[in-house]
Amino acid sequence: MVSCAGLQHGNERTLGYLRIAADERPLAVQIFGSDPGVMAEAAAMVEEAGADIVDINFGCPVKKVTKTGAGATLLDEPDRACRVVDAVASAVSVPVTVKLRRGLENGSRACLSVGPRLVDAGAASLTLHPRSAKQMYTGAADHALTAELVSLVDVPVVASGDITSRARAQATLAATGAAAVMVGRAAQGNPWALQEILEGDGVEPSREEVVAELVLFMHETVRELGEHRATGFLKKFYGWYLGRGRFPRAFKAELTQLPTIAEVEARLFAAVPGARFPLARLEEELPESDEVLLDLPISIYGGG
Repeated sequence: MVSCAGLQHGNERTLGYLRIAADERPLAVQIFGSDPGVMAEAAAMVEEAGADIVDINFGCPVKKVTKTGAGATLLDEPDRACRVVDAVASAVSVPVTVKLRRGLENGSRACLSVGPRLVDAGAASLTLHPRSAKQMYTGAADHALTAELVSLVDVPVVASGDITSRARAQATLAATGAAAVMVGRAAQGNPWALQEILEGDGVEPSREEVVAELVLFMHETVRELGEHRATGFLKKFYGWYLGRGRFPRAFKAELTQLPTIAEVEARLFAAVPGARFPLARLEEELPESDEVLLDLPISIYGGG
């Protein structure tokens, strides 16, 4: 999710979010903002950077986004939301899609009135997370609303929310008539969830595989962000990767207190020495080239 204001002002950290590798295809880049003109400019930059789809966020419930009039707030301003979609669709040649929540308040059905208008304004697809912004991530996603939205529009609808397993995905598709599902929190620190959903392979990864994937992610994050930024950024990932009963809570807490990434890595290998072997295999499988398909006028590494 990329701030349109950050793109407009050439913020180096924001532009860093558009670092696109050659093997990342097809790729959608999601932008957020509330000014139609600025969103159109940002969309054009995203397309030029190599995005195959421009996605507009009308669903983010986080205060730092909604207080600017962006994200889920726009569900209460349908006229502005439609102007944003129209401006973005007019500015790019790639498909424009929209992700939205059910509405701001619990019980809201705003998505059912706003969704068809967004399609009329140029949205080629809609993704619905049928929780309210007020709910954040509590309670359950009400996919009865997803089914209603599917019946109201003639573009593909993607179901988002509580897609945690292949069984859940199949049940949601069957109940809603959605064209696809979107996986979110279930894949945080748990890339194996995607394989299970796609292939039905529900084998839990070994502790060695978990640590190897985490250490590889740590290496790649340092390469992208630099040591200083990566140190704080990675702390939440320790809990995500090592959770789900894989490691004791005290061990995860210990890692967040270590001052350097090198010390975290050493502690992980001390706990699971066998992780070095799957890590070596994963590193061998990495693409040799790190070609970046961006053509921007400033460095996009982030300066970290």
